[in-house]
Amino acid sequence: MLEALGLTADEERVFRVLVDGYRAIPADVAARLGIAAAEAERVLGALVTKRLVSRTGEHYVPAPPDVSLGPLLLQGQSELERARAAVTELAEQYRGNVRRRDPSRLVEVVTGAEAIRQQALSLQRDAREEVLWFCREAPIAMAASENDEEFRALGRGVRFRVLYETALLEEPGAVAGVAEGIRRGERARTIAKLPVRLAVADRAIALCPLADDETTGEPTAALVLGSSLVTGLVALFESYWERASPLRIDGAPGDAPLTADERRLLSLLVGGVSDKSIAKHLGISPRTVQRRLQDLMQRADASSRMQLAWQVAKLGWLD
Repeated sequence: MLEALGLTADEERVFRVLVDGYRAIPADVAARLGIAAAEAERVLGALVTKRLVSRTGEHYVPAPPDVSLGPLLLQGQSELERARAAVTELAEQYRGNVRRRDPSRLVEVVTGAEAIRQQALSLQRDAREEVLWFCREAPIAMAASENDEEFRALGRGVRFRVLYETALLEEPGAVAGVAEGIRRGERARTIAKLPVRLAVADRAIALCPLADDETTGEPTAALVLGSSLVTGLVALFESYWERASPLRIDGAPGDAPLTADERRLLSLLVGGVSDKSIAKHLGISPRTVQRRLQDLMQRADASSRMQLAWQVAKLGWLD
């Protein structure tokens, strides 16, 4: 378990014996582990060299694990980040050479749900500026709730614009997940239907799921490297983004004539979410949703829900 920190399996076993008993002599360690005393003394010496254990007379005493192993953990994380940066640099160099020398390799086919999932995570992990996303209902490789990589990217300052199908917001826990993304900085909109599943990073590389493989039944996806095809996919995203309704599930402060809950309700209504799902997200009954909508219709001088949505846009209540 601690091999990632530079400890051998034997060193970890001996260290755990010391932590469990606080202090011990080599003979005690050997008896606990069923090894020769000389072997126990050799491993203890290695732990002393690594400053994980100190010696007081005949006894060996472990250092506090959080103090002694903490720096090794930080060092391991730093080395992992450097390795990740090197892999990203090599991947960019490889793809650049592919684009220049072999036009036939501008599209790679990724097969299998797990492979597609890893590629989607990698795409976000390597993004530096912006990620565009079409999210359709019934994901084939990764649910939105599993996409922790988005939050890490948002934390690095990467912009996310995500377009959700209305039906996806009806799935259990979906609205709460979208709300968390918006709180972290995601810009979200919703539309009745999307033509494809799609993710684009930095307008240079795109992942677009295809039909299932005919021989294996596994899902497949096209990994599209920088080309006019990626430009076309970005244009497709922008055309749907312009027609979609903004999602402001957490409301917003300011001078708007609405409370935060009213903004949430209207945002979901305009997005096409059902009364039942709105009620579940707001923690109220469907009857209360209907009553609040009636009140909002009166305030907006609207005679129907469709007219209310039109008035909301006209009055700028969700701007």
